[in-house]
Amino acid sequence: MGLLDGLMGHGGEVDPRDLAKRLDGVLIEGEQVSLAFKIIRDFFVFTQYRMILVDIQGMTGSKVDYTTIPYRAITRFSVETAGTFDLDSELKIWLSGSAQPIAKTLRKGSDVRGIQRALAQGLAR
Repeated sequence: MGLLDGLMGHGGEVDPRDLAKRLDGVLIEGEQVSLAFKIIRDFFVFTQYRMILVDIQGMTGSKVDYTTIPYRAITRFSVETAGTFDLDSELKIWLSGSAQPIAKTLRKGSDVRGIQRALAQGLAR
């Protein structure tokens, strides 16, 4: 992920193994990360059970907010691919009881089909 992408808040796909230290103690036994995306210091991951949003706060990054979204709480989602002139992909997830979606911008080349597949598999369980 380039510096400009990061500054603009565009997420790029990262190797889930690179986030193992941050997720130590968060994942349950047998839970594995299938996809991970990083936006500057924050990141979000998809496992077979849930989506986890990780918000790293403060100057030192020692304060971290972990938000778990079980797939059963997702009422619908939208994944928009990048185009010729619009270089970003966008992910929107609506949760039950919330009118506004969670929206994440991803840089061109991100695995939007993988996101689609991860969400669809999670919702099918």
